[in-house]
Amino acid sequence: MINLCISAISSNQGKTILTSALLYYFKDSVRPFKTGPDFIDPQFHTKICGTPSINLDGFMMNARQLQWLYNRYSDKAVSILEGVMGFYDGMDKKSSAYDISKLLRIPTILLLDGSGSYITVSAVLKGLKTYKRGNTIRGVVLNRIGSQSHYELIKNQIEKDFDDVAVLGWIPDHLTALKDTHLGLDLNDMDKLEAISQEVLEHIDIEGIKALGACEAKENAAYPFAALPKTDMKIAVVNDENFSFLYYDNLRFLQEVFADVIIVRPSHDETIPKECDSVYICGGYVETPKAYSSIRTAETFKNSLIEHARTKKIYAECAGLLYLGRYVDDKEMSGILDVSFTLEKRFQRLGYYTNEEGVKGHAFHYTKPLDDSNGFDILSKGDGGSVGSWQNSDKNVFGTYLHTLFRSNPTLIAKRLL
Repeated sequence: MINLCISAISSNQGKTILTSALLYYFKDSVRPFKTGPDFIDPQFHTKICGTPSINLDGFMMNARQLQWLYNRYSDKAVSILEGVMGFYDGMDKKSSAYDISKLLRIPTILLLDGSGSYITVSAVLKGLKTYKRGNTIRGVVLNRIGSQSHYELIKNQIEKDFDDVAVLGWIPDHLTALKDTHLGLDLNDMDKLEAISQEVLEHIDIEGIKALGACEAKENAAYPFAALPKTDMKIAVVNDENFSFLYYDNLRFLQEVFADVIIVRPSHDETIPKECDSVYICGGYVETPKAYSSIRTAETFKNSLIEHARTKKIYAECAGLLYLGRYVDDKEMSGILDVSFTLEKRFQRLGYYTNEEGVKGHAFHYTKPLDDSNGFDILSKGDGGSVGSWQNSDKNVFGTYLHTLFRSNPTLIAKRLL
């Protein structure tokens, strides 16, 4: 099989463009992965190749758990991991591309920006190669290159300075296929994506990439998580284009624990089935005008959720929490929880957090509660914190700003959904 990590020195260096091109090239035989708690890039990955992308997070899982998760989902001929930010960013949380590629022994292809430079590119590479021992940088793709001769200048210098780094090609500056597309990609236009992939890979040594990533398939170790027994209960998962922030392994975990998992789409005004014992509402967007317009008239869904909340359990993350509340500014929600929110211009939380029960997760939101008095469960980065969760008086309905990985927190699932 082939396994590869795609990284760079920072964000906005072309990781997603190269990853997307490779996923499209290998689309019939690839499993995508993403470093860290990102929800957006995995949706791109899945759209491109049709295979769900898996988040690998060293803050929310320990080393043995990460190895198990990667081996479990490396079920295709090719596995491609897209890094987060720069190669070493996230080391303080053990969740950088460096940490995860080193742990999993995945060779890294580094994107380096060659615009306006040539010899200095090799100096940058030397800094990255020598900053930490055991790094997995084995290949380089040069981005924003003006011409073949420009590429040859940089390539020759790198090959002179390093005998353990393969220079695998270049991506031209000002890609024609990227004109007039939102954020460089329009994943609803697969013809456009094919053109992008062809242009990105035109000057790249695909056979060299295959050779660099070649490895033997790995046997998985014993299950390194506390297990939950299979139940005969049924759960509804609220998941659509608004409530789209769903870690794929969370869905798989629920399918392993519950007898039946039913997807409910509020944007289609679908009903929470009466036979469901629990409801999990994913994060996403309900506060924006576009998102709210698709759920504002979903009365059948809202009424079925309110009825469910009278006697049964609900667990909701972020946008799910907002929908359980009364209002977000002037936008009416379900009113199941006695709390309202307002949308701020600046984000209110960003990054990794731990709650009072020791559950590790991630939060990123622009809303804040108008009244903290009914909230609890401090979300902390280790230097104090603020309220992050709400529940009703019967404690069967729970909403939180925290996103987490269920498999490494089975006690949370037992408490909130079983």
